Amino acid sequence: MTLTTRNPQPGPVLSARRRWTVLAVCCLSMFLVGLDTTIVNVGLPEIGRALDIGTLGLEWTVDAYTLVLAGLLISAGALADRFGRRRVFRTGLVVFGAASLACALAPSAGVLVAARAVQGVGASMLSPVALAIVVNAMPDAKERARAIGVWASVFGLSMAAGPVAGGALIAAFGWRSLFWINAPVVVAALVLTAVFVPESRAPRAQRLDLPGQALLTLVIAVSVGVLIEGPRIGWTSPPALGAYAVAGAAAVWFVRVESRRPEPLMDPRLYRSPAFTGAVLGAVAVFVALNMTLLLNTFYLQHTRGWTPLAAGLATLPMALGATVCAPLSGRLVGRGGPRPPLLLAGGFLTAGGLCLVGLDRDTGVALLLLAYALIGTGFGFANAPLTNTAVSGLPPARAGVAGAITSTARQFGAALGIALAGGLVAGVAPQGLAEASRPGWVLVAGCGLVLLGVARLSRRDTRRENRVRPQGPPR
Repeated sequence: MTLTTRNPQPGPVLSARRRWTVLAVCCLSMFLVGLDTTIVNVGLPEIGRALDIGTLGLEWTVDAYTLVLAGLLISAGALADRFGRRRVFRTGLVVFGAASLACALAPSAGVLVAARAVQGVGASMLSPVALAIVVNAMPDAKERARAIGVWASVFGLSMAAGPVAGGALIAAFGWRSLFWINAPVVVAALVLTAVFVPESRAPRAQRLDLPGQALLTLVIAVSVGVLIEGPRIGWTSPPALGAYAVAGAAAVWFVRVESRRPEPLMDPRLYRSPAFTGAVLGAVAVFVALNMTLLLNTFYLQHTRGWTPLAAGLATLPMALGATVCAPLSGRLVGRGGPRPPLLLAGGFLTAGGLCLVGLDRDTGVALLLLAYALIGTGFGFANAPLTNTAVSGLPPARAGVAGAITSTARQFGAALGIALAGGLVAGVAPQGLAEASRPGWVLVAGCGLVLLGVARLSRRDTRRENRVRPQGPPR
């Protein structure tokens, strides 16, 4: 979830019906972005057979989308603040829709991966910009809080429902339907945006930080890329060592450049807040766990146990239900008692879910699998609202937008990282060995839950410090 505007720009007062219609249109776009992050997972075996793609190529099919999305999120929000949010939003819909058609028609692995990257470009104009539109349309703080709660619920549902929807589509229409399905949704969103969504801009748009953007993209792409290609090129080979050096140097240079810019893409000073730093790490951890679960589940159930894509997708239904039910409950818990209670629940459930599968084998009972997926989905549902709240609490209102943008970037980076790590565990492994090979992945999922428990401690400490040093009052 990303907020790109520092303070909502005063605009025309909309009727209650129109305000919530704007929210519905924007949630539709968010559902597309989240769905396309996970819907392809369940179809990877089918795509691999149809286009003759190995495990590494299939990882790029997923990560080409998430890498581009993670790298461009913050800049897309700055562009929208400068040139108009509705204009950039509609441009994103067009790019996303055209790229989806290219994916559906892709004759080869290279074309599919390139089209997925272009999809990520379009998605980067939807996720941050849509929430800025919602904030601008909702001047009342309480109504805006309810709207953001709905937004968080849709976000969690879209990510968790992807495998279920993907399995059903593949069973009925084949793997290309995973991309065809986007076309009617994009057309509907374009029409509804033209009719209901007003144009808005930030009172003072942030300057574009092109050096920071280039360095951030380089760090993300090289870091995840070497994890994907590591099993093929060798972890200590000259290309891998060179990639480590490039990623490290780019990260150092990025921090140095951002520290000196008056309006940086990602202000390093934000990381002086332990709670903010913890929230960013927590966002990465949650999405590493989710995407590692989805990829390992796909290969294990379809390759080792011979399940169909539909059956493998339906197996994740407890995960989708847990995320859907717990996301709005998490928002209410944050409102009543702060971020710590739902973060503790998220960490506990995620850890328990990972531990359920650390002894996975070819004959693990279906009941245990479903229980693990339900626990992981419940942990995911509880995590999103408190992580966003923790990221922005204790910071001035003027920095809330960039804090939300950074946590959203962290989520997408975590998604790409989870796919790369999971793929590295199972790349080149025969179907009968996938269960054993995936066990370290389930240990890592449990470890991600422990990270959230640590973030809960940081959020409590930061809240106490804030209450001591900052006067309480209404938000500006």
